[in-house]
Amino acid sequence: MVRTAGAAGPTLAVVAREAGVSVPTASKVVNGREDVAPETRRRVTEALDRLGYVRRPRFEANKPPALVDLVVHSLESSWSGAILHGVTEAAHDAGLEVVVSTSRNRARDGHPERGWLDKLSARGSAGVLFNLDELTPSQYAWLDQHRIPYVLIDPVSEPPPGVVSVGAANWQGGVAATEHLLNLGHERIAVIGGYRRKLCSGARVAGYRSALSAAGIAYRPEYVRHGNFDEATAHRRTLQLLDLPEPPTAVFACSDRMALGACAALAERGLRVPDDVSVVGFDDLPEARWATPPLTTVRQPLGEMAATALRLLVRMMAGARPEGTRTELSTRLVERASTAPPPR
Repeated sequence: MVRTAGAAGPTLAVVAREAGVSVPTASKVVNGREDVAPETRRRVTEALDRLGYVRRPRFEANKPPALVDLVVHSLESSWSGAILHGVTEAAHDAGLEVVVSTSRNRARDGHPERGWLDKLSARGSAGVLFNLDELTPSQYAWLDQHRIPYVLIDPVSEPPPGVVSVGAANWQGGVAATEHLLNLGHERIAVIGGYRRKLCSGARVAGYRSALSAAGIAYRPEYVRHGNFDEATAHRRTLQLLDLPEPPTAVFACSDRMALGACAALAERGLRVPDDVSVVGFDDLPEARWATPPLTTVRQPLGEMAATALRLLVRMMAGARPEGTRTELSTRLVERASTAPPPR
């Protein structure tokens, strides 16, 4: 028979003794503190389950909570602005309040520093949306142990089994961008991907390769470069491409920011877009429309991705589980003035 904490079940001292830890350490695990080693947390959690010490749920399934968290890596980009807009609009429709926070302080390993999950727990948030570079295994374990529903928006790497995420059809977007250039007559098409380990970047480059193969165009490894989703790195990669014995006549950059960096490098070399080299981006951020010339790009529905994640989170907070763990929204090519047939 499972007993509830505070009833005639075991005391915290009994749990601590069973797990071989101090009472304060057991209390940290029960109360959601993050400053506990993963192995210690595991022992205490197993002791809690074994002895029947079960915490009460954080919210009632038939009474939607009023507060959810959105944790992003930064609020300085138009990307984050689109995510924030999508979440807040959907939260307003659902009658929820949103607390927005960033995890800008990084430990040396690149992961968020410890302590921010403690703040989340102290606020009493009943659900969380993450648009971060990555979560650590111990942070996943913390969320699962505390039964806090969460959804990942555009995760960097493959989430653990059972974790719900929302993203875009990146492979199809890579195909569409490359097919557009092929249809214009380009054959020497380069691609500048983002981080090698990032899911979306790998899928976009894979779509590029698939489109080339379907068109009977030989894959050229020297035409594949990787950046950091920023203008400066894309600028350098574009200069490297232009220094090849046979430079490309078109560049597919796997983000709008990298496409703008590529355009700057081309201008530096005295080349015109699209007369000399065509450029395609990915995202369809406001910068793509403001560029000169306006950027042909693949639109991924950032606001819709964020709103979908919020709606999935609301269902999970009510006790339901999505039919699948991965939701992908379609992408589409937006043709503007940065692409044209290759020069004769």
